[in-house]
Amino acid sequence: MADITLYDLPGCPFCAMVRTKLDDLELDYDTIEVPRSHSNRTEVEAVSGQTGVPVITDEATGVEGMPESSDIVEYLEETYGDGT
Repeated sequence: MADITLYDLPGCPFCAMVRTKLDDLELDYDTIEVPRSHSNRTEVEAVSGQTGVPVITDEATGVEGMPESSDIVEYLEETYGDGT
């Protein structure tokens, strides 16, 4: 099990942006595919307080339920990349 977990919806362009950054940084991560219906996204809501995706958790740094693709990409770059 990887430290990073991505809550993902196939076909979501914002999720794809986060997956690309994770792959570019060669980070190991687990993916949890969320249902299309927001009302059925109880697992992602439990970790982030909302039903939108993408959301990540990172056990290595204590990040729990970070939403918003641009924030996630910035966090990944600052934490695991060269900070740019």
